[in-house]
Amino acid sequence: MHITELTAYAVRVPLKREVKHASASRRESVNVLVGCRLADGTQGWGEGVPRTYVTGESVEGALQQFGDTPLAEPLARDCGSWDDVIAVCGDLSLAESDRDPRGCYGNALRCAIELSVLDAFGRLFGEPVSSVVEAFQPAAEVRAQRDRIRYSAAITAEGSASERASALKMRIYGFASCKVKVAVKGADDVQRLRRIRRWIGNRVDLRLDANESWAVEEVAMRMELLVPFGVSCIEQPVPHQQVAALAGLRSRLGVPVMLDESLTGIVDARHAIQHQTCDLFNIRLSKCGGFLNSLRLAALAHEAGLGYQLGCHPGETGVLSAAGRHWAASVRNIRYVEGSYDRHLLAELITNEDITFRYGGWAPALRGAGLGVTVNQRLLEHYMVDRRTQKI
Repeated sequence: MHITELTAYAVRVPLKREVKHASASRRESVNVLVGCRLADGTQGWGEGVPRTYVTGESVEGALQQFGDTPLAEPLARDCGSWDDVIAVCGDLSLAESDRDPRGCYGNALRCAIELSVLDAFGRLFGEPVSSVVEAFQPAAEVRAQRDRIRYSAAITAEGSASERASALKMRIYGFASCKVKVAVKGADDVQRLRRIRRWIGNRVDLRLDANESWAVEEVAMRMELLVPFGVSCIEQPVPHQQVAALAGLRSRLGVPVMLDESLTGIVDARHAIQHQTCDLFNIRLSKCGGFLNSLRLAALAHEAGLGYQLGCHPGETGVLSAAGRHWAASVRNIRYVEGSYDRHLLAELITNEDITFRYGGWAPALRGAGLGVTVNQRLLEHYMVDRRTQKI
């Protein structure tokens, strides 16, 4: 069986509330969905979330790159097994940008295309996408099989009343861990952490995300003030251009350092390992170039003795949420898992299935064929702002 058509859609997804952090704020997310059709009519779906401040990609750029990439040759071969599908995904080479020394431009599009292929062939084989992990040799040392996943909560830059409501809801809802966005202009993080810790309780693991906003010379001082509130980790405290300085800072901060904007793929991962700039990777499927590349990153971290979490982009639809669920159910020793906020954050679900996490952040592994979710065609057309199609 082979692929006959790929269609990339730019989709404007409205959110229930504004999401703010130090790098951006948004009331909507513009994502790329890709539909993959096989010769027998089987349909698969994938999703990527381009973020210019992370990998340099825009949605418009992703669709342009999709149109500029000749996909017929790498994707036309017949596939009868997961090994064949892995080979097809490995042959995918997107039109390159001349401003991409880190090899991350196009990661969101690559993720969307790869997931659509995995979903389509998973449906054809009658197996979940997570089955590909058993066939993917680079993931041999990090494979796992879990029946359920526990997601982390998040508190973005909100007013004190909203933060209080969010923290109390998370406490009542039984979450075990929560990420707090810090370093937002005009906010007093010491006062915010004091309030949040009081409202959320002492049992919840609190970690911080600065989204590249602190200068190198102020990181240690800021963390000295925040660590007493029971902080377990600081994510991306400095801009990517200054990430090398973390090698000398880590021992002074009192908590592990996680890279996010400075961890977009293999180039970044090897740099981080070589220069010892972090303790943890924040692996996000879209940011890191897809399901398989994210497995490679987890394996690299494991080999280097580093930890990792599965992150997400606010505004992901159920397609990317489902992909994250499959990944998290297949990988061992994930420190934190983010995602599946669907019903809590999206104004309307584009997927016909609701896979939002439940009480305590718990959610079952998905065992249906492919990703286990389907796209509502009516809503896709309603929120679509552009599309491109390639015949294979």
